[in-house]
Amino acid sequence: MVVVKPKPLRWTMFFLLGIGYFSIMSHLEINYFLRSLIMLMPLQIAAIIYVTYIRWSRRDAQHGTIN
Repeated sequence: MVVVKPKPLRWTMFFLLGIGYFSIMSHLEINYFLRSLIMLMPLQIAAIIYVTYIRWSRRDAQHGTIN
């Protein structure tokens, strides 16, 4: 029986999403400057979400949470 581990499955999913995203961005017929801004926007949003999550999780760990 083949057991699929979650970590390689995640990497495969992210790889396929990256290829699809790159393909879509490569075929856009817009200005080069706007294309570069649109291409980086999801990375910036992901970075903001990640930093916010880390900050809130550290704050909750320092002050203690009520669960």
